[in-house]
Amino acid sequence: MTEPQPSTASRHHLGGDRVLSFGVLSVSDTHTESDDPSGHLARDLLTAGGHRVLHYRLVANSVADVRDTLEPWLAEIPLEVAITVGGTGVSSRDLTVNALEAMGGRRLEGFGEIYRALSFQEVGPLAFISRAALFVVNGKPVFALPGSERAVRTAVEKLILPAAIHLVEELER
Repeated sequence: MTEPQPSTASRHHLGGDRVLSFGVLSVSDTHTESDDPSGHLARDLLTAGGHRVLHYRLVANSVADVRDTLEPWLAEIPLEVAITVGGTGVSSRDLTVNALEAMGGRRLEGFGEIYRALSFQEVGPLAFISRAALFVVNGKPVFALPGSERAVRTAVEKLILPAAIHLVEELER
């Protein structure tokens, strides 16, 4: 199945050549910053897409660690988008979504729905177990991605890179 491609006219609505500044926060109890293939992949895909990664960090899977890292990032003027990697499953240790909700994040439903539909094509019915989500926190988009490399690649390449500029510009209005 081929993916729909935006027409030349609609590409304008997805954003132009603006370079965005991202923060990437990996959430894991099993990896370290030197051994974080999914976090490194997110950084690589964003920079290959022409954007800057201002911050990268790996924290334990806890509401406090996610909050204490993201709050100062999201208060910075140059940071425009944050991505979390990991902590979006259904186990009692998957707390990233809980942290974003506790931070007062406003959920934008479409991202998670479309991500799970794309994931279903790749992994089948287990896709519904993901709590991948998009929140607006402090006026900035925060994408909560599952921790697998496949999930990061799908979300960044198929959803975030094509739409992030337009999303940021809409939130700045």
